[in-house]
Amino acid sequence: MLLEDQQVIDKQWYIKLVPPAEFSFSECLTFLGRSSQEILHVLMDDAFYKLIKVHDESILIKVFREEHYLRIEFPATIPNQEFRLLAAQYVWELLDLSQDLQSFYKVARKDPILSPLIKKHFGLRIIGIPDLFEALCWAIMGQQINLSFAYTLKRRFVENFGEKFTYKDESYWLFPTPEKIAQLDISELTCLQFTSRKAEYILGIAKLMAEGTLTKEELCHTDAQQLLLNIRGVGKWTADYVRMKCLLDPSAFPIADVGLHNAIKAQVGLDKKPTIEEIEEMAFNWKGWEGYATFYLWRSLYD
Repeated sequence: MLLEDQQVIDKQWYIKLVPPAEFSFSECLTFLGRSSQEILHVLMDDAFYKLIKVHDESILIKVFREEHYLRIEFPATIPNQEFRLLAAQYVWELLDLSQDLQSFYKVARKDPILSPLIKKHFGLRIIGIPDLFEALCWAIMGQQINLSFAYTLKRRFVENFGEKFTYKDESYWLFPTPEKIAQLDISELTCLQFTSRKAEYILGIAKLMAEGTLTKEELCHTDAQQLLLNIRGVGKWTADYVRMKCLLDPSAFPIADVGLHNAIKAQVGLDKKPTIEEIEEMAFNWKGWEGYATFYLWRSLYD
C-alpha cells in the first residue's frame, strides 16, 4: 500500500493525509477508546497518540482530524522525510484507508442486518494491527477468555517485555519484538497468568518470526489462511482474525467469534445466539465483505 502524491502533504514538522470520502475519524476514535486498559495508544483531546518503530527508531505520533485532512504531528522530535512518510504510511494502513468501501456500502444497503449499522456508523473502517507478531499474540491472548482479561494479559506482556518512551509525564509503549520474546522461558509468561499452552504458542510464534520463517510479506503473497493454520496454536478463528486485522482482507470471516454472535443476536432480536449455519445463511450476500460486516457488527456492541 503506497501513498500517492496527492494523498499526502508533507510540511516537515507535520504531515496531512487526504482520506477517502467514506471515512469517519470519530468512529475510529470510538473503536480505539473501547477499553480503558489499552496500553498501545493514548487518546487525548480528540486525537490519538501512538509510539511506532521506524527503522529501529521509536517515533511518537499524534493523529487528529483537521478539516478534510488527517494531520500527523511528531510531538517529541522532527524525523527526516523518509521517516515522516513511513509514519504516514503506517497510519494509512492502520486505518485501512486504501480500501474502497463503495462496493461494501452497496451490498450493506440491501441487507436488513447491515443497513442500519452503516447509516449509524458511516465511515467506520477496520482498525488494523499492522504488526504481524502483535496481531498473532493478541488473537492468542483472547482465545477462550473475556475481553477484559485479555487486555490485562496484554498490558502485563507489554509492560514486562516492551519498550517504553516517556513524554510530558505520559508513558507510551511499543509491543515486544519476537526476538525479545523468543529468548524467554515459559515460566516468564505463566507468572503473568498466561496458561502454559498460550505461553507455548506465543514463544513458538516468536521463534518462527525471529528466525525469519514466518513473515508478513510471505502471508501477503501466498495462501495466508493455510500458512497460518499450519502454525501451532492457530485455529480457524485466529487465522481469520489475523487476516482481517493484519492483512486487511475484507473477506476474512471469524464466524466463530462470540462477539459477532452476540451482535447478530441483538440486531436480529433473537432469543438465543445464532448457530454457525444460521450465520452462514445470513451472510450469504456479504461475500467478499465478511470482514467489514463483522467489524460493523462488533461496533454495534459499543452502543
